[in-house]
Amino acid sequence: MTAWTTSSLAEFARREWGPLFRTVRDALVHDTWRAVPMTLGAVCLTSVFQVVQNTPWGFQPVQNLGSVKAADPLWLALLRTPLSLFVPALDLPVWGALAQILLVFGICEICIGWWRTLLIGYVATLAGTTYARIGLSLGPDHPFGLPVSDRIVNDTGPSAAVVGLAIYVCWRYRAYLTGTAVVLVMIGEVLIKDNLAGKEHLAAIAAVMAVCVVRAQWGPERSRQPLGRRPPPVDSR
Repeated sequence: MTAWTTSSLAEFARREWGPLFRTVRDALVHDTWRAVPMTLGAVCLTSVFQVVQNTPWGFQPVQNLGSVKAADPLWLALLRTPLSLFVPALDLPVWGALAQILLVFGICEICIGWWRTLLIGYVATLAGTTYARIGLSLGPDHPFGLPVSDRIVNDTGPSAAVVGLAIYVCWRYRAYLTGTAVVLVMIGEVLIKDNLAGKEHLAAIAAVMAVCVVRAQWGPERSRQPLGRRPPPVDSR
């Protein structure tokens, strides 16, 4: 029974994570750190923002460059969005944001290319920003609404992009159970701690899932095939 269970788990792991693991492993073995230049740049930029915003003189400049709130005019929020991915949340330990960026951005940069990683990350982030404005307009009594106090709460920083990218790469590599687990964890986050960040994560997931559906229906033929029937993507590398 134990042997059967171990064999089944090994087979599940090969089926769920095998193609993804081989793609990442081969890139890192062949190119080492050169496989993820954008990710390393993102980690460095996030680290710089963290250091600067914790100085007496640096907090406001960082907020002006990359802090997005629903109270901001839309044009200003869009202007700050490119850097908002790299401004860590003030109420969370920065090592968590850095670990998320290094792991998820790194995997995605290898698997789908740096520019698609940024594109999907921004789609997820903009979905969260857009939801915040819609949620405030719906009001606290609506199931998808938000309280007025959330107008001045900072957007999620890199976490919405991380969640969206995790969903996208799970779809591209057919790791469906892993993707489902990510969705369930984010739903659990909202049920346990009903805050703006959790709901923005769900909005990011919805937006990226919509992208996946569109690509599955009308995207390139290779996006609609199981990965085992085609070589790993080499989008921009």
